[in-house]
Amino acid sequence: MMIKKQFLAYGLVALLSLYGCSEADTANGTETEQATTATTNAESKKASKQETQTILFFGNSLTAGYGLEPDQAFPALIQHRIDSLDLPYKVINAGVSGETTAGGKSRIDWLLKQPVDVFVLELGANDGLRGIDTEETYANLKAIIAKVRAKYPDVKIVLAGMQIPPSMGQKYANQFSEVYSRIAEEENVALIPFLLEGVAGQPKLNLEDGIHPTVEGQKIVAKNVWSVLQPVLKQEASS
Repeated sequence: MMIKKQFLAYGLVALLSLYGCSEADTANGTETEQATTATTNAESKKASKQETQTILFFGNSLTAGYGLEPDQAFPALIQHRIDSLDLPYKVINAGVSGETTAGGKSRIDWLLKQPVDVFVLELGANDGLRGIDTEETYANLKAIIAKVRAKYPDVKIVLAGMQIPPSMGQKYANQFSEVYSRIAEEENVALIPFLLEGVAGQPKLNLEDGIHPTVEGQKIVAKNVWSVLQPVLKQEASS
């Protein structure tokens, strides 16, 4: 009888030990599974943040790089800068020579069929050269911004400011340049004060027409754009 009791006691101890090990293994397995899940979720979020986003440059011949190879235009130079910094952005150059703000307002709907995360609006120079009423330019630029935001509410917008020589009169030239600062304030968008800063009026930095930047001129334009665009991209990455 004593041996039987001892045998039962040993069996109970063994059973309890086995149960304890099993419970510990289950706990460890659960912790491992939770840790793995947390790591996977973190990696998924990180990967999601690193998905390539689109920067759409929407403009005229200045954006298109008139007279130059496509890879010499400032949007391509911006892409080179982005790639060198290993940032997850893809640049699309939607510049069309001769484009006015009215033409841009008509064309933008087609381009919005593709996702847009950052929108760089560079239009108005041809309006100014043609002496189009500045209120019309103002209204068209506002309409373009409204269309972009209606399709992509979270889009970040950069507006490229433009100035024209006083050939149409100083009053008109002043009213024209004020269009961009008005819109930037009203629409709360980032503003490049003057796209051609450091380039306009410099013969060595422009083609023979005196209007369109050379290769070296485009490099300066790219710097003007990047100084405003870079903070926007940082803000986009952290959001």
